[in-house]
Amino acid sequence: MAIIVLKPNRDEMAGLNVFDWPIWEKEVSKFSWHYDDSETCFILEGKARVTAGNETVTFEAGDLVVFPKGLDCVWEVIEPVKKHYRFG
Repeated sequence: MAIIVLKPNRDEMAGLNVFDWPIWEKEVSKFSWHYDDSETCFILEGKARVTAGNETVTFEAGDLVVFPKGLDCVWEVIEPVKKHYRFG
């Protein structure tokens, strides 16, 4: 199960209606998480590192991140994160 990190352009973001998605914010912290459904999110602010098994991915403001359904991981929020997100 791979975490995908993309650098979308404005047209790609507009096509996904990213700025109509809800917003989630999290302070500097470390926590375990399980994805019951896939999630696509666009990072507005901050920086985080997510580890799933042997894979570690770091992402920051401007990144579009896709987490697959069924993923078990550990989030490490390095700088407070603010993101738009969509499940499914």
